[in-house]
Parts: sequence; C-alpha cells; structure tokens
Amino acid sequence: MSDMSDFSSGKAADSELQDFLLAEKQKAQFHAQIHEFNDFCWDKCVDKPGSKLDSRTETCLTNCVERFIDVSLLITNRFAQMLEKGGGMH
Repeated sequence: MSDMSDFSSGKAADSELQDFLLAEKQKAQFHAQIHEFNDFCWDKCVDKPGSKLDSRTETCLTNCVERFIDVSLLITNRFAQMLEKGGGMH
C-alpha cells in the first residue's frame, strides 16, 4: 500500500517540479526578450547618451518597444494558429 502512495506523491512532486521549471523557463525567455528589445531599440534610437532623454529619443524608444511587442505577439499568435490548424509541427 505504501508503494502506491509513494508513487502518487512522486507523481505530484514531478508535476510540481515540471510546473516550476516551466515557469522559470518562461521568466528566462521574458528577460531575454526584454534584453533583446533594449539592445535593438537603444541602438536604433539613442544617438548620444546624455544625462536625460530628449523628447525625440523618448518617443522613438516608446514606439520601438511597442512595435517590438506587437510583432512578438503577432508571431506568437501565428504559431498558435498554425499549431491548432495543423495539429503541431512535424
């Protein structure tokens, strides 16, 4: 009987570990994406760093990040649609 309860608790622990690892992976991907658009938008918008941003640079950074997020969401949604229609990628 204890073998069965050990198995059940082991499965629960495995599930919990998988959930934790998935959450950590998603956090890492999120942080990587933030670094990616920081680098891209900084290079695109900031000519010369100063003590504060001028309005043109601030607007450029805002628009750049918003477009980056829009494109990322568009790509994610397209992949989700492809997976739903095709039953997965082969």
